[in-house]
Amino acid sequence: MTARVEPASEPDDGSSTRASMSRRRGVHAEVVEIIGHRIVSGELPEGATINVNALEEELDISLTAVREALKVLGAKGLVYARQKRGTFVQPRANWHLLDADVIRWRFADGVDHRFLAQLDEVREIIEPAAARLAAQRRTDADLERLERALNAMVAADGPEQAVSADLAFHRALLVAAQNELLEQMEIVLEVGLARRDQIVHAAGHIDDAIPSHSAVLEAVRDGDPGAAERAVRDLLTKAQVDSQRAAASRQHGRVPRED
Repeated sequence: MTARVEPASEPDDGSSTRASMSRRRGVHAEVVEIIGHRIVSGELPEGATINVNALEEELDISLTAVREALKVLGAKGLVYARQKRGTFVQPRANWHLLDADVIRWRFADGVDHRFLAQLDEVREIIEPAAARLAAQRRTDADLERLERALNAMVAADGPEQAVSADLAFHRALLVAAQNELLEQMEIVLEVGLARRDQIVHAAGHIDDAIPSHSAVLEAVRDGDPGAAERAVRDLLTKAQVDSQRAAASRQHGRVPRED
């Protein structure tokens, strides 16, 4: 069977969305997207059997495409196969929760408050230590990256540019620590922090983030590990306050809810 995903005649069966997705990413990526989202959202619960033949018929694609997609999801820890028994959804404990796609799927249907709370905890553990190392190890190139990111924050015209600049700053800080494992935490920041920033900016009353980020840069530039750590902790405290304000606004209906 030729792999294809085409809109059906009925407008509400989801096929038009699938067709749009396939134009952007191709059939293989679309199948990964559909099944992955169903698993992470709980539509396909832990231990559920993946009906490969039913997916082939539903999505109107080849059996090979379904199986290849399941291999990708297996590498993310979402599914596993038993010989002659089929493919099953893995327990959540086996999911690769730091995988960028898994993080993105957690936000596909709205705000994942559990993830954001856990992200705050992870940042409190990692970023102050990264700042200490950055103050000790930063290179001229690291300082240039931090400065460019801060300047982009100052010049940001709208939430999208502000979020992008903020991500660039925190990414540059991790890189400046000169630790490859810390640098990989960018995976969490790239999707999770971006989502958090979008929520905060949507609330419309975020405090000026420039002074707190400037303090981090100055401490790193001065080579003062203690000051760098304190500056990051102050930055994270302000970020948590912004998140709490945004959550309160959503609960009171002052901004559109996404969940």
